[in-house]
Amino acid sequence: MKLYDFKMAPNARRVRIFTAEKGIELETVTVDLAAREQMGDDFKAVNARMAVPTLELDDGTIITESVAICRYLDEIQPEPVLFGEGAKGKAIVEMWHRRCELEGQVACGDAVRNSIEFFKGRAVTGPTNFEQIPALAERGKQRIGWFFEMLDERLGDSPYIAGVDYSIADICALVAIDFAKAAKVRMSEDAVNLQRWYADVSARPSATA
Repeated sequence: MKLYDFKMAPNARRVRIFTAEKGIELETVTVDLAAREQMGDDFKAVNARMAVPTLELDDGTIITESVAICRYLDEIQPEPVLFGEGAKGKAIVEMWHRRCELEGQVACGDAVRNSIEFFKGRAVTGPTNFEQIPALAERGKQRIGWFFEMLDERLGDSPYIAGVDYSIADICALVAIDFAKAAKVRMSEDAVNLQRWYADVSARPSATA
């Protein structure tokens, strides 16, 4: 299998952390998003959406979208469990994972891509160009602040976001928090539960994958 990757891309990092937790080694191909390599014909032939991560299976099948890739890898390597166990456990992990995506990752994307000069004319990932909307950047920053408050409250009741075990929800939240730094939004020092959790998950070897 081959993973098309870029170190600074948050969604690609989600897959790298997931594979590191699973102990899966993948051949990687760097697609330099800073140099707009994703817009070149060579990569468009692999993924017409011009985005990383992209997983190419040995039979040539292409899987895009970070969670879809993680789902595939989870099927071929079930342990350790990162999507929850049993009907209730899986639903709770998915609930919190989705919240972290919508309230965290998406908010960060709005804040970063609508404010940084590099993304001028490219405010949305994909084959279609969109202009930046400054109001979306400001709303995104406000939403990130609310996201941090939500996590701090949740983590006052639970060691990890979806419960007693580390899961894909923690991966998503970690990546979102680090992504928020690009929008100059950081956790409050008063968010003691969030700070405790962040130190814990950042110390895992997978966090540097």
